[in-house]
Amino acid sequence: MHSKKARPKWTIWIWAARPKTLWAAASPVFLGAAIAFGEGVFHTFSAVCALLVAVFIQVGTNYANDYQDFAHGADTAERKGPLRITQAGLARPGTVRAAAGLAFLLALLAGLYLVARGGWFLLFVGLISILCGALYSAGRYSLAYLGIADLFVLVFFGPVAVAGTHYAQALAFSWPAALAGLGPGFLATAILLVNNTRDIAEDRAAGKKTLVARWGRGAGVALYGVCVAGAALTAAASALLAGNPWLLTALLAMPWGLANLRTLRATSDPAVLNPLLGSTSRLLLAYSLLFGFGWIM
Repeated sequence: MHSKKARPKWTIWIWAARPKTLWAAASPVFLGAAIAFGEGVFHTFSAVCALLVAVFIQVGTNYANDYQDFAHGADTAERKGPLRITQAGLARPGTVRAAAGLAFLLALLAGLYLVARGGWFLLFVGLISILCGALYSAGRYSLAYLGIADLFVLVFFGPVAVAGTHYAQALAFSWPAALAGLGPGFLATAILLVNNTRDIAEDRAAGKKTLVARWGRGAGVALYGVCVAGAALTAAASALLAGNPWLLTALLAMPWGLANLRTLRATSDPAVLNPLLGSTSRLLLAYSLLFGFGWIM
């Protein structure tokens, strides 16, 4: 169980936002902005707004997940993962739900400039992203409970985020940016796989049919390896298609991914897997920055 020792009230919202994993939202935006910069179409204010939209949607999703998993019995006193403020009794369920709504509203407000500049297509993408975040674990027919959250993360934290960020600046769709987005998408999915591998017993008890809960811990480890390999292949394919060997710089992050894979394979100890969430998030950041460096070069 998590300690309820006294702490400043505002800090619980920092905990609930799960700052160590927010790089999953920011990293594809960095890559999309780097691609735009490399093409000479970088637009500073649009890039900043895209970053705010991505981070606020992720924070809102984390708050909503905090509330929804408690409401549906997936979070109990036996929880192994990082602090959940609803389950720990640090905030009322209604307050956490309202905080999620506020974060999504801030994401919408941050995106108004992008819509004004880039058109209704960006509003559609933003609303779908917010809807998926709000309903991520809202009941037995949600993304998380049906076991399709992995696909959502791959697509929305990958091609949608990278190509969407690029589009907000260039005002034109780019297939190379969409392809490059698969790399961050794979590694963001790897973060989810660590979480679901750690929580396999609790998820099965709550009827949360994640891919790992359906297929077993071994599948979670294997899929993590697929995600690392997928990110490497994405960089290689992008380098080949663009005729830009600098994009192979992203492969420098791959030994880190393999080290994380060995850790996941070796243990089911939550004390090890919880830090692995942050490590995979930082791997995603490093990969995206290296990939972006290659585009700029």
